[in-house]
Amino acid sequence: MSHMMQVVGVATQQFVYVASRDRKFNINEILLVEDPVYGDLKGEVIETQSFNRYIPLATERNSLLEPRVLDGLRQVGFRIEDEEINIAKVRLLEELTAPVKTGANVRVPEFYEIEKLLVSRPPEEGLVLGVIRGTAEVASGMPEKLKGIAPLYDREHGMLPQDGVPFILDHWAMADYPHIGIFGGSGSGKSFGMRVILEELMRHEVPTIVFDPHFEMDFAEPLEGIDPSFREDFSGRYVIVTAGKDAGVAFEELNSNQLAGLLRASGGVLTEAMENAIYALHRQGDTYVTFYNKVYDLIEAMEKERALEEAFRSQEIDPREKERVGALLELKQEFASKVGNVAPLKGIAWRLDRIGREKVFNYGIDRVVDAIKQQKLVVIRGSSLWVLQIFASYLVKKMYDQRREFRDAQQRGEHKEFFPPFVVATDEAHNFAPKNQEAPAKSVFREVAQEGRKYGVFLILASQRPALLDDTITAQLNTKIVFRTTRSYDIATMKEETDMTEDETARLPYLPSGVAFVSSAMVGRTVPVRIRASKTQSPHRENPFAELRKKAEDRDARFFRAVKDMLPIVTTRMDLVEIEKRLGRPVTEDEARDTLSRLARLGKLREEKILLGYRYSLPGRDA
Repeated sequence: MSHMMQVVGVATQQFVYVASRDRKFNINEILLVEDPVYGDLKGEVIETQSFNRYIPLATERNSLLEPRVLDGLRQVGFRIEDEEINIAKVRLLEELTAPVKTGANVRVPEFYEIEKLLVSRPPEEGLVLGVIRGTAEVASGMPEKLKGIAPLYDREHGMLPQDGVPFILDHWAMADYPHIGIFGGSGSGKSFGMRVILEELMRHEVPTIVFDPHFEMDFAEPLEGIDPSFREDFSGRYVIVTAGKDAGVAFEELNSNQLAGLLRASGGVLTEAMENAIYALHRQGDTYVTFYNKVYDLIEAMEKERALEEAFRSQEIDPREKERVGALLELKQEFASKVGNVAPLKGIAWRLDRIGREKVFNYGIDRVVDAIKQQKLVVIRGSSLWVLQIFASYLVKKMYDQRREFRDAQQRGEHKEFFPPFVVATDEAHNFAPKNQEAPAKSVFREVAQEGRKYGVFLILASQRPALLDDTITAQLNTKIVFRTTRSYDIATMKEETDMTEDETARLPYLPSGVAFVSSAMVGRTVPVRIRASKTQSPHRENPFAELRKKAEDRDARFFRAVKDMLPIVTTRMDLVEIEKRLGRPVTEDEARDTLSRLARLGKLREEKILLGYRYSLPGRDA
């Protein structure tokens, strides 16, 4: 059905106002303005409103109903006093040298006319992230291969059909426009968006390292209610490793610079004296134990020098003890002048103890390296965010150096074993690379942000607080996916770091969960996207109150099964020993009474007040 739409009011080189009697406009939809000079011009609806004679125009205070627009409506034949009018502000997607002609016809485009604007990569070659908002009408004309590939999800209604043109991120273009930022407040859909991107990376077998501070990134459990045709099995495409359990830092492979970096990461700034002591004491090939003992032995030798010398000269000293004391004195003679005093040694010892307690030095990274070479996704977990940061500072640097060495050898025409390009992804990115303060992994994340594109190493950084992320890194994120954001500082950061318009940033606090603005140099404009349904779900997805209810129901059901053939039960004569035996755990008298009473309230039991207590039996049975 054709709808009459026209340019009204004052048009500029950037914006036009479009009116229609019988068609409602949709935010973010693309329209074609048929200008007699420029031809068909593409524009995006950024603001829309409907009004009629029952709404007094004099009370309106917005740009859509300013006097020049109302005059324009009258000039092209609209009777604004007695008919309903739909009006939209449209941003033109190309810069003009002169305004569009007022009165020009406007129409909804056919898909083929805007296909290149909407779809930059076929789905088999890009990351299918969701649906472009405002494209439902034009989607009917798109090819079959674009249909049904991005179904949506709503917690209340479950799986929903794809209702527009799919948004496909061209990850191949990251070679020119590297790094992705994902930003949004709590409940905005940020983590959901990260999960969808990671699923797509696994689909394309892109090697990826994911730091998982919240233990959310497991892909074993299908999304609840998922359509079988959309289901996908990711087993075999990812592994989960835990720093300090099955992955860690191979201490004996560290050089002195790397060791200094790790110790700096474990406890803040290293003093110059501490760095000098590390370089003096450390030898390539030292294990954690040999280096640890060396530091503590030197502390003892310097603090107890006189006593050790006297003991060594004593005729009564045990030969084995004399050998130990002699070794301490030799250690002091070799290193004391190089380290100066024990203070820097104690600072090093404290840092070694802190890392050692987490068993970070008990393992290497072979499992991670093997998985990356097999083009898998590797989920990295740790006992704490600090452990994850320490391990990230080592792992990312180690992997980045291997990839860089391979590429540099290629440039020199030398043969070196292939090491694949890879992606590093993390949530809570502002903790890994905070603004205006040091953090264990900050320097290596900065290095990758600035130099990684040349070597094929890319970042995907998610954060609730973009204003707290290091400025140097934020500036290098060529694609920013911005979900609902309410803090003014974060909105200001997005204004500075994206090409989002005033209208778009003003909408940030009100975006529905799962909807984001994608501002990307790959696309060339900001695109509103509703993220598709993920194929898997977080193990923490269950509502905590539903979890609480389920636990209570399970506990009551187990109790009911245990006592059912013991009924009737009189509270003054309960056999707690038998109940405990059947449940396999201790049960207090108060717990038993409360549970029986609750089962009665739920209709599972009949409760009768008797002398000094209560009698419980099955409903409908005689006493």
